[in-house]
Amino acid sequence: MAKPNILVIMTDQQRFDSLGCYGCECVDTPNLDRLAAEGVRYTRCYVNNPVSTPSRASMLTGKHINGHGVYQLHDILPEDEPLLTEKLREKGYQTALIGKLHVSGRSYERDNRNKHDGFDIYKYAMTPHNLEGTYNSYGDWLRENHPDFHAELLKKGRSIGHIPADCHFTYWAAEETVDFISSRQSTAPFFCMMSVVDPHDPYSDYPLEALEGIHEELIPRAEYEEDEAHRKSPEVERSHNESYLGGFHNYTPEDIHRMRVGYFASIAFLDSQVGRVLDALDRKGLRDSTLVVFISDHGDMLGDHEQLAKGPFFYEASVRVPFIMRLPGRIKGGTVAEGLVQPHDLGATLLSLAGYSEEEISAWMPGSLNLPAALSGERGYHDAALCLFRNTSINSQKVYFNPPIQATMLRTGEWKLTLYHLQEEKFKELNGELYNMEKDPGEKKNLWGYAEYWSVKQNLISYMMNWLVSSDAMYHSGRGGAMFPPRSQWSMNNPL
Repeated sequence: MAKPNILVIMTDQQRFDSLGCYGCECVDTPNLDRLAAEGVRYTRCYVNNPVSTPSRASMLTGKHINGHGVYQLHDILPEDEPLLTEKLREKGYQTALIGKLHVSGRSYERDNRNKHDGFDIYKYAMTPHNLEGTYNSYGDWLRENHPDFHAELLKKGRSIGHIPADCHFTYWAAEETVDFISSRQSTAPFFCMMSVVDPHDPYSDYPLEALEGIHEELIPRAEYEEDEAHRKSPEVERSHNESYLGGFHNYTPEDIHRMRVGYFASIAFLDSQVGRVLDALDRKGLRDSTLVVFISDHGDMLGDHEQLAKGPFFYEASVRVPFIMRLPGRIKGGTVAEGLVQPHDLGATLLSLAGYSEEEISAWMPGSLNLPAALSGERGYHDAALCLFRNTSINSQKVYFNPPIQATMLRTGEWKLTLYHLQEEKFKELNGELYNMEKDPGEKKNLWGYAEYWSVKQNLISYMMNWLVSSDAMYHSGRGGAMFPPRSQWSMNNPL
């Protein structure tokens, strides 16, 4: 069977319920809805970490957090850790990055490339608002095509406000992707990753015409309860007060609504640019031979549960993301997959399509699902999804939380458990959250402290601890390698 082309469209900070095909009524997303109608829409995709760098490293290495070692926002992916693109290139794929990568901290990536990133074409750009750095293809494009706006953006940065459509980062990424598709002469299969920053904050940089794609009167208000039982843990309370955007109560309901307007306007504009890229595939006659993947790195709270953006919490809006795949002839259109999946599963999926054996993939990416095989019933989905927060994000002072916050989420078919791991000096009762996701999908009633759920909680904690230990053992290989001594050097036991 011929190797398919692969087009990955990745967004930043996009929650699962922000597209029409996922039930969202306040924004028009006809192109992404069409993609879902022609492919498979995964309804329960949970990220490996609720913050960009570790999450993206997982997706692009095919490994969970403890497999690649990127735990925090500014960590650097180890030099010897290959991205799946290197493996694809070894199978004859032409590989291209257009936009954001962020598998290492931004200060590192602006001037350095990972030795094993595997990209033939590297049109990297981290953010629309900072045009400095050795690698900034968006900045170079603006300087050449829109010099006046380039100068204005250099001066204003994140305070730029509305960006004209033809100067926008998402427009640029789509333009470069369309050019890559349209101008290809090679007969080799390709992997192209179009990675945009929308709908990430700031929420005010969308093109004004994008407002035509939203229905402001249908934008839901932020949901939080009068009885804030879900905020029993001091860790979540700290995030509530110390978000990198500032404390929640610094914002009025009107402020939150304006955030949401900008957020959904960005998605409307994103959808229009995705449409341009899908049309380019059609014009080139590549629709039926190209796997198209749409996914995000994590979500955005947008005021729900009195939380902003992302942080040390695991509510659905933060850790559950849209995930769509289309491959005509191999994936039945209109499929809705309800099994638990995670972004690192793309590793096994893409390498299998490229022709690697199951044994090879398992050696490189243990624990990563082959999604088409799971979809066809040849394999099962995950029994549980785990999301790890290891003092990953920053607070309002733009530094890591101090004291650190360490937490793990376990999601099964019925339950979601969050465990906040104790600091060494705090030998006291465990903090956590427990929700019955079938009866309480809005996560409004924290069952952690209810005696009747003690056994449920203990069983889930046991599962979590077993997974953490077994996955550490599964991934452990020693970054510096290992050398077992020959038999002649073995130290034999002699108690005397």
